[in-house]
Amino acid sequence: MAKKENALGKGLSAIFGDSIDDVLEDIQQGASEEFHTSKAELPVDEIKPNPYQPRRQFDDDKLHELAESIALHGVFTPILVKKAVHGYELITGERRLRATKLAGKTTIPAMIVDFDDRQMMEIALLENIQRENLNAIEEAQGYEKLIQKLGYTQEELAKRVGKSREHIANLLRLLKLPKKVQNYVVTQQLSMGHVRALLGLKDPDLMEEVAQKAIQLHLSVRAVETMVKNINEPKDKKPVPQRDPALNPIEHRLQSKFQTKVKVDAKQITIAYHGTQDLNRILELLDCLEEEL
Repeated sequence: MAKKENALGKGLSAIFGDSIDDVLEDIQQGASEEFHTSKAELPVDEIKPNPYQPRRQFDDDKLHELAESIALHGVFTPILVKKAVHGYELITGERRLRATKLAGKTTIPAMIVDFDDRQMMEIALLENIQRENLNAIEEAQGYEKLIQKLGYTQEELAKRVGKSREHIANLLRLLKLPKKVQNYVVTQQLSMGHVRALLGLKDPDLMEEVAQKAIQLHLSVRAVETMVKNINEPKDKKPVPQRDPALNPIEHRLQSKFQTKVKVDAKQITIAYHGTQDLNRILELLDCLEEEL
């Protein structure tokens, strides 16, 4: 592989235009012209996880498949590590390290590279993004760390990871969701499209309520978008006509006169009666009772 003018030490810009797989392969094969590397068989118990690893979810079935392969054939591709105060810190290869432990192996082949924290953070994120191993929340958390730790703007970060600024901004917005809702994405119960729709709600409790309903009813992204829209823009209800307070004293006077319940509305008067005798009483008061011949 041709030597690059800018090494990884100057950030992700040294890798862009090239495949991260090629860069890592050169290092893993000891063929890198940019970094001094040394190969060793290291005890797995002396290797600490990469603190900047953005990936949090690992497929157990695939991990056990890899462990079975390692038990039979060993680890073909060395992991990358750097020396730490005590033991080593993992740079890339967490699946291989976990599977090696599952296989009952006590050592693992490794390439020791002198990366700093900045390089570890960038290479861990970029490797996972390019190999499409991250879910939306993990990717967003990785971007957030790069912005916080390395001071990138969204525009700078977009250029470094080969994504649009809109993509970065949309993912970072997902971190405003309640942790419980974020976890639905991590556990693949909801997609990025589902939770992006939830950002239209302002109440975190309401976000969780709609998210749970989407899971329970297996709602599509479009259905969740419609639900959020209906919550934010409820259909106008016909206004309930207000009673004229001036009718109250009239109603009371009529009830007093007829000694029964009287209801006075805007355009009608309703007089209650109980049986024929009571009706005749009221008709007599109204001077409407027919005289008997």
